[in-house]
Amino acid sequence: MIDRRHPLTLRQTPRILSIAGTDPTGGAGIQADLKSIAANGGYGMAVVTALVAQNTRGVRAVHTPPVHFLRQQLTAVSDDVTIDAVKIGMLANFAVITEVGSWLEECRPPLVVLDPVMVATSGDRLLDASAEQALRDLIPHADLVTPNVPELAVLLNEPAAIDWTEALEQGERLSARTGTTVLVKGGHFTGTACPDALVNTHGLLTHKVLEFTAPRIETRNSHGTGCSLSAAMATVQARRGNWAQSLAEVKDWLQDALAHADELEVGRGNGPIHHFHRLFARAGASSSPGARA
Repeated sequence: MIDRRHPLTLRQTPRILSIAGTDPTGGAGIQADLKSIAANGGYGMAVVTALVAQNTRGVRAVHTPPVHFLRQQLTAVSDDVTIDAVKIGMLANFAVITEVGSWLEECRPPLVVLDPVMVATSGDRLLDASAEQALRDLIPHADLVTPNVPELAVLLNEPAAIDWTEALEQGERLSARTGTTVLVKGGHFTGTACPDALVNTHGLLTHKVLEFTAPRIETRNSHGTGCSLSAAMATVQARRGNWAQSLAEVKDWLQDALAHADELEVGRGNGPIHHFHRLFARAGASSSPGARA
C-alpha cells in the first residue's frame, strides 16, 4: 500500500467516488455502485470508464471513451469536491488503468477500494496481458482489493483455488506481495455457507485472517454482487474506519439484498440484487393502514 498525504476523516455521510463502467439495466457497474453507496449512508459520485451495452443476460458491446476525457472527469470531481473514498471497478484497458493510477498518485484520496474486474462470469478473460499486469501494479494504491476466486488467481498468475483453504492461502500471498488488505470471497464455491475473509499479512488487522460466514442465499438474481460489495465497503469504512466492523455491516446488508432480489423481477437472466430492500420495507410499513399519521 502506498503512503498518502490525506488522512481518513470519518464522516456520517461520506463522499464516495465510483470509477467504473456502466450497466443500462442498473444491476452492476456505476449504477449498482451508486445504489450501494446510498443504501449504506454515503453520497455517491461517478466517473465513467466505459459505456457497456449489457443486460441481465450478458454483455453485447463496450465503448471506451478517450483517456483524456476520463482525466477531465476525474479532475472535475477532485478539483471541487473533497473525496472521502474511491471505489474502482471496470478499467477497460492498459491506457485507462494507467490514467487512473496517475490520477491516484496526484490526488491521493484517503481510502481506495479496488474491485479488479478481470474475469467474466463465463470464465473469459476481460483484459489482455499488458492490462492485467498494469492492474496488478495498481493494487498497492488500494487499501482493499476485492477479487473473486478466478480474479484472485489471475492477479497471482496461478490456477484458481479449488476450495476455501486454498483461496485464503492465495489471499495471503497477494497481501504479502502488495501490502494491501485482500477481501477473499467464497461466493464461487458450493455449500450451505458463504464465507468471506479479510486478509492482511502486514499487521494492519487484529489477526492475519478474519473470517465472516453467512448462509448461502439460493437465487439466480445476483448480478452486480461484486460491484455492490466493494462500493458498500468503501462507504461503510469511510464511516467506521474499521475493516472488520465494516465487513460485518456490509455482509448483513448484502444478505438482505440477495434474500429479496427475486422481488424485483428485472430481466430474464441473472437479475440484480435488491439494494434498497430495507428502505422499501420501511416505506411500506409507514404507509400501511395501521401506521400512525
